[in-house]
Amino acid sequence: MSRIKRWTRANMPTREGLASNRWLAPIAHRFLSPELWRFTRRSVPRGVALGLFAGFIVPLGQIFLAAFLALPTRANVPVATLVTFVTNPFTFPIWALAANRVGTFILDTDATTAQSAMQEIEGGRLDWLRELFQLAGVTVFGFMVLAIVMAVIGYVLSSWGWRWWIGRKRFRTIRRRREMAAMGSEN
Repeated sequence: MSRIKRWTRANMPTREGLASNRWLAPIAHRFLSPELWRFTRRSVPRGVALGLFAGFIVPLGQIFLAAFLALPTRANVPVATLVTFVTNPFTFPIWALAANRVGTFILDTDATTAQSAMQEIEGGRLDWLRELFQLAGVTVFGFMVLAIVMAVIGYVLSSWGWRWWIGRKRFRTIRRRREMAAMGSEN
C-alpha cells in the first residue's frame, strides 16, 4: 500500500502547480482555497465522480475540465484530476470500443450501418461520409452514457469505500482502547 501512496503523492497535482499554470492563472485564487484540497467524506466522492465524468466526456484537456468542475461543487481537486487518468492513451481504445458497444445497444443500431458505409466507399459516392459521422455519433453517445454511469458508480463506490475505511479505523481505535483498558484493569 505504501507504493500506491508514494506514486499518488508523486503524481498528484499540487496547489502551487495548478495556481502557476498559465491557463488557470485568472482563477488561481480559487484553487488556493483549502477546502478544495481536504480529503473529506463529501469532497472525495465528488472528486471521483467529476474525474470520471471529465475523463469520459472530453478526450483532451480532461484534467482542466475536472479542476474547473471541482470549483463550484467543492470537490477534492487532486482526486478529481487524478481520476481522469482512467482514460489515457493506453486504455482509450478499450473505452472507445466499450462506448461504441454501449451506444449501439442503446440506440439500437446494427452492423449493417458499417457494411453500408463500406459499400458506399467502394461505390465511390460520398454517402459514406454521412455513415461515418453516424457511426462516430454512436460512439460519442456511448461516451456520454459512460461518463454519466461511471460518475454515478464512482461516487457510490468511493462513498462506500470512504465509510468502510473510516469504520475500520474507528473499530481499530475502539479495540485498542478496550485492550488498553483490559491491560490497565489487570495491573
